[in-house]
Amino acid sequence: MKLLTQKKTVLSLMLLAAFGGGIVAEAVAQSARSADRSSRSNKSAKAEVRYPDATREEPKAKASSKMQNKLSKLFKAYEKDDNDAETLALARELLAEADANEYDKGMAAQLGAQAAYNLDDTATAKQLLQQVVDLNSLDNNAHYQALLMLAQLQLQDDEFEPGMANLDRYLAETKSARPEDLIQKGQALYQMEKYAEAIPVLNQAIAATTEPKDAWYGLLLASYAGADQPGEAVRIAEQLAAKNPDDKKTLLNLVATYQQADQFDKAAATLEKIRAAGQMTDEKEYRQLYVTYANMDGREKDVISVVNEGLQKGILKPDYQTQLALAQAYYYSDQVGPAIEAWQKAAPLAPTGDTYLNLARVLWQEDRIPEAKVAAKAALDKGLKKPEDARKIIALP
Repeated sequence: MKLLTQKKTVLSLMLLAAFGGGIVAEAVAQSARSADRSSRSNKSAKAEVRYPDATREEPKAKASSKMQNKLSKLFKAYEKDDNDAETLALARELLAEADANEYDKGMAAQLGAQAAYNLDDTATAKQLLQQVVDLNSLDNNAHYQALLMLAQLQLQDDEFEPGMANLDRYLAETKSARPEDLIQKGQALYQMEKYAEAIPVLNQAIAATTEPKDAWYGLLLASYAGADQPGEAVRIAEQLAAKNPDDKKTLLNLVATYQQADQFDKAAATLEKIRAAGQMTDEKEYRQLYVTYANMDGREKDVISVVNEGLQKGILKPDYQTQLALAQAYYYSDQVGPAIEAWQKAAPLAPTGDTYLNLARVLWQEDRIPEAKVAAKAALDKGLKKPEDARKIIALP
């Protein structure tokens, strides 16, 4: 019947909501934990070398004797639970000390940044992380964790130019090929809507581990969708669905991917799988199924079945769109009586008089002239851009 218009799903945005937000939050949290470990290792035992291939030569600076007491006080404050406000205040005091050397200030900025992040003060955290990087006084572990976290916070705040510059610097100087780091670049390119550039980076990250996360595949899927490569998006979505055959969210993502690729038959089959499993519990899902059928030739009876089931279960509301879909499906399956009943329910809910006019035309075709005139009058009262047809029906003998 194809009278219902269906906008293509904005798949990339939907998938970003499903997968991307978690990636961002997890990455920043991981950097914060790594920065915390770097802070503690600078005070105690020698830490594992996280960046053995880094191009940066580690500085040999150490804490000044004049600042030992202040640094010790700062570390003690930092190691206490829920003591971030005091830690940040002490860090600022030490940064303002004229006798503090670059190492002292680097440590203060690092600890202060961690405290500010814990306090949800990202502006201060970014400012202090930038100081760590600019001072260039800490070991590679701490220096590069600060640089990475700074990039992540900037990207999280949509500061794409400095964020990407810092992320590229981090990857270039550390020579990191860790999938967790590559994912960050893929995520950033995706956020910048550089989908074609994101795809090879995301594929590289996924190939670099034996256990890639589903969220990474989701980000790759969204990038293929954004790059207008629906075939590749379908391939990835089908892989995810094969891994999680009973996961409703994964199946709905597959449906959206099929719809963007105009593969309505596969979209309907997947939705029917959800329906058969008793998982179709949301109005949007019922609407998605009947609209999918409405965009397929000869599936009017399926539209009727889905709409009536949704109405009977109380999941679908008997609103304008639902009654209109039912009316159109009945009409194009040669069930004029039920079509008229559905149009009579839809017309009062319509924003204009066009639905009343369609009802009047059908009533006129069925030789129900008095009812057609009433509907045409209602169409005029509700408002029509072209009222001539309604006036012609009203003027009938």
